[in-house]
Amino acid sequence: MRILLTEDNEDTRAAITGALRGAGFAVDAKGDLPAADLALAVNAYDCAVFDRMLPSGDALDYVRGRRAGGLVVPVLFLTARKTGVPDRIAGLEYGDDYLVKPFAMAELIARVRSLCSRIPARLPAQLQCGDLEIDTGRREVRRAGVLLTLTGKEFAVLELLVLNQGRPVPRSDLIEQCWDRNLEPPSNVLDVLVAQLRRKLRQPAMVHTVRGIGYRIDPV
Repeated sequence: MRILLTEDNEDTRAAITGALRGAGFAVDAKGDLPAADLALAVNAYDCAVFDRMLPSGDALDYVRGRRAGGLVVPVLFLTARKTGVPDRIAGLEYGDDYLVKPFAMAELIARVRSLCSRIPARLPAQLQCGDLEIDTGRREVRRAGVLLTLTGKEFAVLELLVLNQGRPVPRSDLIEQCWDRNLEPPSNVLDVLVAQLRRKLRQPAMVHTVRGIGYRIDPV
């Protein structure tokens, strides 16, 4: 899942980015509204997180304008100011959630994950490939009924493979969808992750290398 974060405070931006990445999200972090506007124009996001008051303007006003133009990405507003009922109503009218600073990172992650799940028809609640079952809401993976422990990136790669089961998924697509656009991973990171994923999935093997293209998962 890819998140757009717009926060002008560098320390806060770095802390939120690190927490979200640690939870398995891909994050594009921006410092102002013009940069966020450009990112929204060229990328697809599962959720956008905006600091309410930015040097470049009020994010609520920006989102209000983008909603009128058809923006459907779920939005979470962050604010450092004491909020009254009118502020909260405005935030929920044009956004989808409102969180007052300071907040616990665990709560932010939970709220972002909840917003991502609201996208209509984004993903079915359950994915299946042979005896492999994925609960996309709970982010749980079972094979032959046994719960597997996966990292956030392993889950993201497996989810994308299963969504395309029986078809090869190019390496470039896996990296684009599962890693940050602005954080180019080392060249062999995908191969290492897939090797770890294969071990966790156990035999018989499901994930196959498609030479010169990428990887494919098949039911067994």
